[in-house]
Amino acid sequence: MTGADERRRRWVPGPRDALGDVAGVTVGQAHRIDDDVTVATDETPGAGWATGTTVVGLPVGAVAAVDVRGGGPGTRETDLLDPANTVQTAHAIVLSGGSAYGLAAADGVMTALGEAGAGLPMNGFGDVVPIVSAAVVFDLPVGGWTCRPDAAMGAAAVAAASADIVSGSVGGGAGARAGVLKGGVGTASVVLDHPAAPGVTIAALMVANPVGDVIDPDTGLPWGCGPADLDYFGLGPASPEDLKAYRALHAKATVLNTTIGVVATDARLDPASTRRIAMAAHDGIAHAVRPAHSPLDGDTVFAVSTGTVETVRAAAVPTGMNPDVAAVAVLSEAAAVVVRRAIVNAVLAATAVATIPTFADTLPSTSRR
Repeated sequence: MTGADERRRRWVPGPRDALGDVAGVTVGQAHRIDDDVTVATDETPGAGWATGTTVVGLPVGAVAAVDVRGGGPGTRETDLLDPANTVQTAHAIVLSGGSAYGLAAADGVMTALGEAGAGLPMNGFGDVVPIVSAAVVFDLPVGGWTCRPDAAMGAAAVAAASADIVSGSVGGGAGARAGVLKGGVGTASVVLDHPAAPGVTIAALMVANPVGDVIDPDTGLPWGCGPADLDYFGLGPASPEDLKAYRALHAKATVLNTTIGVVATDARLDPASTRRIAMAAHDGIAHAVRPAHSPLDGDTVFAVSTGTVETVRAAAVPTGMNPDVAAVAVLSEAAAVVVRRAIVNAVLAATAVATIPTFADTLPSTSRR
């Protein structure tokens, strides 16, 4: 088997090809999209609803970390996840629309979890403090400025928790735009076949709302799309007519954006190694979006280790180095793969909202499915 064949074999999707392939991790989504929603222009404000919230629920004992690369992040409880700090877990991660206003959804998530008894135990009476980290995307120009997620929407997302995930114009991606096309929520997973991490699952769920494009205007396909990518995404060459239509689209008027998400693995990792996965996951954003990590993006990736699968420690690692380095290396590479796939899947699955063009409607000739 050649090195290229081995690499392709390594990126085999899990049963759902979704974040729910990591046992114990759930996703709940809530959104509101009005049929008559409009997008703000330089002359008129937007009207109606097109926004929502996605909540990733974590199993007890999961290790959580985060890495922020964008220049304009909107976040909550991210400093808490620094490996140098005391708390090393989270009970839920919120990915919401609404810009900074959308952080209010985390209040509803926290209340719902607390009422269910999920959180850090504080005393002998059953009182808990849930750890709920959050990040938001700027989707306010899609719909009315005051139509944004709140605590009730966060609680509704918690109630909808499932291992099965719907992608596209849903949850925190309801009002998302990806360059000139409709963005949304996307997910992907792989099951590793590697000596350092045999049978380990790693998966991502991303809300794609970047100012940069996910689709290359020269090809009508995701950036750097090779034969294996075409097979995975079910895509083929674009027709000249579709390419012309795509190139004619105008970029969105705002440069306030963001791509946010969660990468989870069932590998047992310590907090520092988990943060390393979050750091590497940003490579997936850079592979999927051009440009990425702009000064006004708030690109943020959370990483989670549920710790149910042991990795194989390399005997050749010198004393004083992280003995899990081989597993962390392959998981870091895989994190970039699932993040890229999840972002592209978000754009491919997006459905029409207001006048924002979708990939499916603009480049239908590329579909092999």
